[in-house]
Amino acid sequence: MRIGEIEILPVHDGTGVETARDILGRPGVADPWDCHDEHLRPDGTLELPLGGFCVRTGDRVVLVDAGVGAHDDGRYVGGGLPDSLAGHGIAPEDVTDVVFTHLHFDHIGWASHRGRPFFPNAAYRLHRADWEHFVSGGGPAADGRAAAAFAPVGDRLELFDEDFTVAPGLDARHAPGHTPGSTVYVASGGGRRALLLGDVVHSVVQLSERDWQVVWDVDPAAASAVRNRIADEAADTDDVLVAAHFPGLRFGRVVTVDGPRRFVAL
Repeated sequence: MRIGEIEILPVHDGTGVETARDILGRPGVADPWDCHDEHLRPDGTLELPLGGFCVRTGDRVVLVDAGVGAHDDGRYVGGGLPDSLAGHGIAPEDVTDVVFTHLHFDHIGWASHRGRPFFPNAAYRLHRADWEHFVSGGGPAADGRAAAAFAPVGDRLELFDEDFTVAPGLDARHAPGHTPGSTVYVASGGGRRALLLGDVVHSVVQLSERDWQVVWDVDPAAASAVRNRIADEAADTDDVLVAAHFPGLRFGRVVTVDGPRRFVAL
């Protein structure tokens, strides 16, 4: 995907599998997937691609999210991100910035590897609200996997609590709900925008079904509000969107022609 002079490359790391009806649907409806089973495997599971996106802008190489890492628990299997980067001609030392949409384990896996930063020349940036929620706050949401992933990063880690420009044409926008620090990254150029949504949306179905919720949203009402605001703003425009677990990590547009809002992959 090109947005003006900016290049955005999907970087695959692996695959997760969940029982769709256990994680995502409309509250109070027994089987909301009845109308959307074309998105499911025959056994009712939902395949969740894992990985991130590499943004080349100017002399910067920015990785947005770092997959699940060298991980295999039977449901979430990763390890492919280094080869995917290499397929684009990118070595770990070429990455100048690593930024995170949020700190769930399937987005931070290659922050470090074997006790060392996997991207040795990169600055690491993430929202302070997620750091406090998952790492430093010591509350019930504290996740040892996040603490372990970032411990080797040390003074390379920068926390932010305001929207900011990451690199030329790439901006971070706070979008809380899924997690307190959930962040969307917006690439702009040539009169167009591309939105990297992280887990603001888990399935393309959520762009047509306004009231579907995912079990991992910390604040379901806020998550729904931000998801619908973004989708409504993008509808029937030249904006392209992709979420972290969309099939094939493919961009698409939100359209409302001939019916309700829906996602059309490019």
